[in-house]
Amino acid sequence: MPAKRAPLCLLASLVVLTGCSRKSPSPANVTTHPKLGIRAQADETIHPDLTKTAPDLKKVYDYIDQNIDDHVVDFQHWIQQPSISNSGEGIPESAEMVKGMFDKLGCQTTRVYDVGITEYGSPGNPVVYAKCDEGAPKTLVIYWMYDTMPVTQPDLWIAPPFEGRIVDGKTAGIDPSFKKVLIGRGAVNSKGPQLAQLEAFMSMRKVLGKLPVNLIFVAEGDEERMDIGLRKFVKDHPELFKGADAMLRFSGQNNGGGANISGGSEGCVYVELTTSGKSWGHGPTVSDIHGSWKRSVDSPAWRHIKMLGSLISDDGNTPKINGFFDNMVPLTASETAQLKSASSRLNLKSAADNLGVARFISDDPFTMMKMSRFGTSFNLDGIWGGNMYAGGAGAILPNKITSKHNFRYIPNMKGTDIVKKLRAQLDKNGYKDVEVKLIGDVPWAKMGYDTDIARAITQTFDDFGIPYAQPSPEETILGGYWPAYLFSNQAVGERVATVEMPIAAGGAGMGGRAHAANEYYILEGAGKVYGLAGAEKSVAATIWHFANMPTKTVTPQ
Repeated sequence: MPAKRAPLCLLASLVVLTGCSRKSPSPANVTTHPKLGIRAQADETIHPDLTKTAPDLKKVYDYIDQNIDDHVVDFQHWIQQPSISNSGEGIPESAEMVKGMFDKLGCQTTRVYDVGITEYGSPGNPVVYAKCDEGAPKTLVIYWMYDTMPVTQPDLWIAPPFEGRIVDGKTAGIDPSFKKVLIGRGAVNSKGPQLAQLEAFMSMRKVLGKLPVNLIFVAEGDEERMDIGLRKFVKDHPELFKGADAMLRFSGQNNGGGANISGGSEGCVYVELTTSGKSWGHGPTVSDIHGSWKRSVDSPAWRHIKMLGSLISDDGNTPKINGFFDNMVPLTASETAQLKSASSRLNLKSAADNLGVARFISDDPFTMMKMSRFGTSFNLDGIWGGNMYAGGAGAILPNKITSKHNFRYIPNMKGTDIVKKLRAQLDKNGYKDVEVKLIGDVPWAKMGYDTDIARAITQTFDDFGIPYAQPSPEETILGGYWPAYLFSNQAVGERVATVEMPIAAGGAGMGGRAHAANEYYILEGAGKVYGLAGAEKSVAATIWHFANMPTKTVTPQ
């Protein structure tokens, strides 16, 4: 389990935490960090084309190179602060820590918002908001999530998940050509890519004196809880995004070094299913009982397993819910072409190894890519009840079993409609007693990329030699799940506020194993994958290009 962590007042020279104070040390007592020896340019075979780089931007790149050790220390300190939204561990402290980052950047407005009780009945985690007014013509919104997933299998980690240990690629279980990798919960999802953004902004301010764009930050603590707090925040405070020209979301490269522009989102609805002896009228009704009674008492646990089996195909890949696939809109010709282009550079074995899976459902790269980015699913995320002690014994007949499930869906499907069809199917299958609880719903959102922010990213890709698939010329959801529907100015599954803007994500750098053991982020690059310094430079380049676009994006309202 994690080693003992230092008090928050001692964390990160970068971070200023509200409520922490101490006397300024005398010069003789100043503690300096040992040099980590991180190579800003390591074993990459690609480099930014400096012939296309403005002199002031080159100075920013040089500053990043010279200070990359300190940036990695900041990264480690952020990892050392747990921020687990499902349990609440470290959430208030993390919100204040993020606010301190925005204070340090020099934002004139920084605030931690208590969003209160959400429409799903549970309290939302704090949202951190900040605004940096640079007097610039353009304003860019930066989306962050500061929460992470829990550590469910601590014995599988090669280093304590909240230590931020630096190891080599071989030790991390990835490509050994990567010489320095940071291991930690939240390393790629999403503290690493977000730290690259922050360090880029800090470096630009340090070198240039100011940022070339105004920034609005919105950092949520509920991304792993279906964005329930952010949804309420955006509904309650749409005025805080007034004047925004576009949104930049963190992103990075794939394991082959390529990248994609994204910004849209699939839909995702989350439910819990509960079978209990009390509701069923069979088995234990008050609490778990001794397992010896199974000889004469019905089991809610076995009933739950049979119930789940009635909802899915034998291979576990196709929902058996009447009407589930209704309203699905197929891929367009341009979306198909984009996926074929992206899949042509996909090495399935390398992708599987990077993810930590034996193989994908399909051995065809295009089919796998299509399933991953424009598919539907019904997943069993977890199940619990009864004797939960691994390796132990003890006869238990559980009185209640609960399982968690997420449904991924695409246009023009609706999450709430899927939940209704699930309820109807359970009733039809003879399971009217099974309780269905809606945890949250994130509707799909489309995005188009004929925008300044998208063009700024492709210009960065070109400058950095990063191969990428040309984005679809039409609106698309391609891009994975995130709360884009709260901000998109294109078609969405549900509109909750008058906040609308073009969105794009794309950059250098790479990590992997999100939600899994040994989550990592590459510090020193190799081959066609940039390290942390390259990731930071790509953010600075995108901001620079966006600021210097000859046109100003008009935000439809």
